[in-house]
Amino acid sequence: MNGILAVFSTPALTVWLLLPLSLLILAGYSGWTRNERKVQHCWRLASRLLTASMVASAVLGLLLATGLWSAPGGLLEFGASLGLYPDALAVCMALMVGFIGWTILRYSNNYLNNDAARERFLPWFLTTLACVLILVFTNNLLVLAGAWIGVSLALHHLLTLYADREEARIAALQKFIISRIGDACVIGAVGLIYHVTGSVRLPEVFAASAAPGSIELEVASVLLALAALLKCAQVPFHSWLLRVMEAPTPVSALLHAGVVNLGGFLWLRLFPVFDGFTPGHGVLLMVGGITAVVAVLTMMSQASVKHALAWSTSSQMGFMLFEIGMGAYTLALLHLLAHSLYKAHSFLASGRVVRASNVPDFGRAGIATQVVWATAIAGTAVAILWQYPALVERNPVLGAVLVFAVAGAAMGIPAGASPLRRTGLGVLALALVPLYGVLHWLVGPVLPAYDSVVLPPSAVAAGVSLIAVLAGISLILVLAPGSGAARYLRVHIAHGFYLAIPFDRVARRLSAALGRKAVMTQSNAGVRSEAGESS
Repeated sequence: MNGILAVFSTPALTVWLLLPLSLLILAGYSGWTRNERKVQHCWRLASRLLTASMVASAVLGLLLATGLWSAPGGLLEFGASLGLYPDALAVCMALMVGFIGWTILRYSNNYLNNDAARERFLPWFLTTLACVLILVFTNNLLVLAGAWIGVSLALHHLLTLYADREEARIAALQKFIISRIGDACVIGAVGLIYHVTGSVRLPEVFAASAAPGSIELEVASVLLALAALLKCAQVPFHSWLLRVMEAPTPVSALLHAGVVNLGGFLWLRLFPVFDGFTPGHGVLLMVGGITAVVAVLTMMSQASVKHALAWSTSSQMGFMLFEIGMGAYTLALLHLLAHSLYKAHSFLASGRVVRASNVPDFGRAGIATQVVWATAIAGTAVAILWQYPALVERNPVLGAVLVFAVAGAAMGIPAGASPLRRTGLGVLALALVPLYGVLHWLVGPVLPAYDSVVLPPSAVAAGVSLIAVLAGISLILVLAPGSGAARYLRVHIAHGFYLAIPFDRVARRLSAALGRKAVMTQSNAGVRSEAGESS
């Protein structure tokens, strides 16, 4: 191995290898000791470990930029000897997880001061982070599956920090049931991939020549799609995400910024296994698209800041999985990173007082002006993409998404703005088109090279239809807010179209049954204790 590469990569990869183990040891010690001074020292040491993780990841990122990643004896080969997979995707995710974990840790140290949940928070928080980092670092599918299971088990303890709250117990129970189904899907997919490729090591799995149209891999794609949908709180199994608001704010920030998006990472890590568009892509496109439409509409009807953020997370995860279903992996990665950073900030800042601003009401004339401007700017975006289709990888559904985003940004231009300001804001909205091209160019090298996914006509029709439904409902609510159709829609939108009710009822009955069983067990134990004392 190149001498310079060895000097820098060896300590960085050593930190990567030892960091999860160090966090697990620290988690065990912080949960065992009752010495407050030692516990506080654990908080400081955890912060330093996460700082070391970010530094090591940054060093590896610089080494990757030199092109020494896949050369013989290079970083990938050296990392593989340690059981690691230090590619650009792992480096980006490690930097993000380390930064978000470090930020939440510092916030929590003050937030949970004098809180009874503080003793249990640090051990399970560090365990969750360690499992996420193992999931990101490993080059072994079996370790990946184990870390996937470990994340959900550790998170369960964080969700039940306030176990005396009924909503918290129901949310944790729903998440526990859903996670076990997702775990079974991941284990099944790993087994099928091993059956086809004969290996569980990622470099060998990716290098194996799987026959196009392999039934086993098609089934594996569906299982991975189901696992991603369950992890990312997609309909109809999304109600638990709304109830975890009972958990402390740092737990919500960790969940929404660093855990719920792991379904997207799973696909970004394993998509090279599949050849083009698979049934799993179709499942992600349909369910992710439906969730995005339902959740983004419901989000706008919520009065609670945290509930709006929860619906926002569900919708953003839906859009991310929709993008993966289209084969727009670069856009999905960009979406994952941006959403994680934004949502961590949103939850940690959710306690700020929101002051109402005096926004003038421009009436129907103002709305008409906004629609005209949005239509004109969206039409310009269509013309640009028609002229330069390579900006959206010649994908019509991705082009429709980008045009809709431009129109949405243009609708935000104040109707009472001066012509100069309105023009400037319109140019900024239109700049989303070339900006996406620039970001695609910057983020694209992070992922393995892949051929554009050719969508079947049914997938294109489904994707465009979902976007059209979202646009149509939005226009009804904006242009005719007082109409009967708008009033009818608002009632059902406020309740998320009731999609969560069936699973919610099952979870409540199961929670009540478990509660009665626990009470009976305690009662029987008390009777036996009294009988023993009397004898």
